[in-house]
Amino acid sequence: MDTSEPAAPEKERSARHKAKTCWNVFWGFWDYETPKVIVVKNRNLGFIYRTVQLLILLYFVWYVFIIQKGYQDSETGPESSVITKVKGITKSQKKVWDVEEYVKPPEGGSVFSIITRAEITPFQTLGACPEFSCLSNSLGEKTGRCVPYYRGTKKTCEVSAWCPVEDEAFLGQMAPQFTILIKNSIHYPKFQFSKGNIRDYDDGYLKHCTFNADTDLYCPIFKLGFIVEQAGENFTELAYKGGVIGVIINWNCDLDLSESKCNPKYSFRRLDPKHIQASSGYNYRFAKYYNHNGTDSRTLIKAYGIRIDVIVHGQAGKFSLIPTIINVGMGLAECLLRPLPLTLKGSFLCDWILLTFMNKNKVYSHRKFDKHGISQSLTSRPERPLSDRARGSSAKGKRQLENTPFPGHSS
Repeated sequence: MDTSEPAAPEKERSARHKAKTCWNVFWGFWDYETPKVIVVKNRNLGFIYRTVQLLILLYFVWYVFIIQKGYQDSETGPESSVITKVKGITKSQKKVWDVEEYVKPPEGGSVFSIITRAEITPFQTLGACPEFSCLSNSLGEKTGRCVPYYRGTKKTCEVSAWCPVEDEAFLGQMAPQFTILIKNSIHYPKFQFSKGNIRDYDDGYLKHCTFNADTDLYCPIFKLGFIVEQAGENFTELAYKGGVIGVIINWNCDLDLSESKCNPKYSFRRLDPKHIQASSGYNYRFAKYYNHNGTDSRTLIKAYGIRIDVIVHGQAGKFSLIPTIINVGMGLAECLLRPLPLTLKGSFLCDWILLTFMNKNKVYSHRKFDKHGISQSLTSRPERPLSDRARGSSAKGKRQLENTPFPGHSS
C-alpha cells in the first residue's frame, strides 16, 4: 500500500499555514501602535510619580545645565607646547656641579631629569679586570679565570670589559633649591583661543619671583624641593633612589566669561610605583670618553635622579544653540511629554508598584494590557466596558420605545 498519498494533503496544509503566517507577519509590520493611558485615582502612587518627575527635572537643571554646562559646545585636549629651563649650582665632595652636568637632556622639553646622586668610576680602559662578585650581573665577558680582587685576599671572576668595573660610589647630593621654569602655551582651535602661563609683565618680573598659587600664579618658576613636597614625597629618600614626578597643568576654561577667568591649575604627584621594590627608583648610565696618553679611556657615571614629566590637560566650553536645544528638548520630554516610553519618564517604578502591590492589581493588569487571541479578526471591535454596554442597551431600548406605536394608533 502506498503511504505517500495520505501525507500529501498534510504537507499541503503545512505549506499553506506557513505561507499564511509569513503573510500575516508582513502585514503586521505595517500596524500602528499607540499607548493606552489609564488614570488611577491613587494619591500615594501619584505622589511617587510626581516625585520621580521632580528628581528628573532637578537632574537636568542642576547636573546637566549647571554642573556639566549642557548648553555649551566643548573641546578637550588643547594644542600645547612646553619649554623648561633649570638653574642652580651645587657642590659635592670633590667638584662643583652646574646645569650642563646634572640636567639630561639639555634641550629643555616637557620631560627631563635632574641628577641627584651619581656613582662615578673614572679612568676606565678596555682590558681584563676582576669584577665585584661572581654572582652579580656581569658588566663584561667572563674569561674563566679566578683572580684576586683589588683589595684584600678575596678572589673573584675576571671579566673582559671597561676596567675597573663599578664599585665605589660617589655621592653628590643636589640641593632642593634648584629652580625650574615651566613655560606653557595652549590653543583651542575650535574656538580660536590661545593663552600662556606667563603674563606680559616688565622684563625684570621673572627674575625676582617664584610660584605662588595666590599671589604669583603667572610666575611658573618652581623650586625642586617645592615640587617634591607638593607630590607628598621625602626629598632625601627620593634623591637617593630616584623617581618620576608629574607636573600636571589643567586649563579648564569657560569661554562665555572673560579671558581673565581662564587660568592654569597646577598639581603634582609621583608617577612611578615606589612600593614595588623590583622597579622602584629611577637611574641610568652614561659615559664621558677621552684619550689619555694615547689610551682610550672613559669615566662611567651611574646617575640617580628625579625625572620631571610636564603633562597638559584641559577643556574649553562656549555657548552653542544646538546642544542647548537638544538638552532642553530631552528635559521637557522626560518630565512633560506623555507619548514617550514609560521607562524614560519614571513610570516604570509606578507601574511595577501598581501591578504588584496594589489590592486590585489583577484588575489594573486586565485594563492596561489587552490580550487578543490568534484567531481574533483584526477588524473585530474590542469588547466595551460594562458601563458602556449598559449605556448602549439603554439607548437601544429608548430607540425601540420611540418606534413602538401606542395602542389604537394607526400608521
